[in-house]
Amino acid sequence: MLPVTQVTREELAHDPLWVARYLLGCELWSSGPHGDVGIRLVEVEAYRGGDDPASHCYRGRTARNSVMFGPAGHLYVYFIYGMHFCINVVCLTDGVPGAVLLRAGEILSGEELARQRRPAVRKDTHLATGPARLTSVLGITREHNGIDLTDPDSPVRLFTGMPVDEDDVRTGPRVGVVSAEDLPWRSWVDGSPAVSTYRRGGRRRSRDQA
Repeated sequence: MLPVTQVTREELAHDPLWVARYLLGCELWSSGPHGDVGIRLVEVEAYRGGDDPASHCYRGRTARNSVMFGPAGHLYVYFIYGMHFCINVVCLTDGVPGAVLLRAGEILSGEELARQRRPAVRKDTHLATGPARLTSVLGITREHNGIDLTDPDSPVRLFTGMPVDEDDVRTGPRVGVVSAEDLPWRSWVDGSPAVSTYRRGGRRRSRDQA
């Protein structure tokens, strides 16, 4: 059964650091011909624009990153390493870039479908651990880029969930980035088995995450 309260655009039209904290505990649901999968978000990373050298928007607007320039509430999907899709929730206002990368979640519904989509994962608690797995279990691909998470008729929708207590929230460096690598812009729910393992950035690439 789907949750009732869908997140509004106004609730996401804020600085990515604020939105990252807000998203912890929220639920992301994806619907398709094979069924629904719902996850509870337990790990996220904030990315800004011109003041964040790890962001896809650091050098300005392009055809690839245009969704990140708003309006808030849309899904930014990108392809990485030639094999994986990652997803971000766009925030701030129209024309001002910013997004939150969704890194990990706990499966709430559609676990069997999630297993079919990630058959190599050994533990069910790790089905949506890491941004590529999370995107895969939800069945999200490039065709979902730009969809509105606040639209009730959207195939991917974002809902408020059980609030996460401040005592259970941890922050630290973003995973795998090589620029601005020490900024504590990753947030996660302490104790969740779905949270990914921290990996410091390796060799320099043009942009690592969102």
